[in-house]
Amino acid sequence: MQVRTNSVVAFHYKLFNEAGEEVESTENHPTLVLIGAGNALPGVEKALMGKKQGDHIEVSLEPHCAFGLRQKMQQRVSAKYLKHEGKLFPGKVVRLDSNQGVKIATVIKVGKFSVDIDLNHPLAGQQVSFVIDIVDVREATSEEIAHQHAHGVGGHQH
Repeated sequence: MQVRTNSVVAFHYKLFNEAGEEVESTENHPTLVLIGAGNALPGVEKALMGKKQGDHIEVSLEPHCAFGLRQKMQQRVSAKYLKHEGKLFPGKVVRLDSNQGVKIATVIKVGKFSVDIDLNHPLAGQQVSFVIDIVDVREATSEEIAHQHAHGVGGHQH
C-alpha cells in the first residue's frame, strides 16, 4: 500500500540540524503518523506521500517547511511554570505549561524569580534534514480519522 491521505505510516527517522548534527531519532519504536491530520511537519508528510513499506527517504527541508522562521517570541515567566531538571541557564531547552498545552522554549536569561525565554522551536530558522525508513503503511481506522491521530499497536495509545 502507498502512503496517501488517511493512511497511517510507521517509520523510523533521524533528524539533523543545519550543521549536520543528529538532534533526534527514533531507536526502538517507530513514529506513527496519520497522514493528512497535520501530525507531521508539512515537508515530511509531503516526502512520505506515494511511498511504501521498506522505502528509504532522505529529505532536506527549508525552515518554512520544517520548524518555521524565527520570530520575535520572547517572554518573561515565573520559573514555577517551567518543567526542567537541574539548574536553569541560558541556552537550556525547557517545557512551559501554557493555556494551549506544553510548549518548548529556550532560556535566554535567568533572574531570581523569573526567566526570560524564547518560544521559537530550537530548530526554527534552520534548514533541517531527515533520514526516514518506512516500517509499515496501513489504512487508518474510522476512530483514528475521527480523533485526528494514529493509535498505537493494541488500541488507543497517545
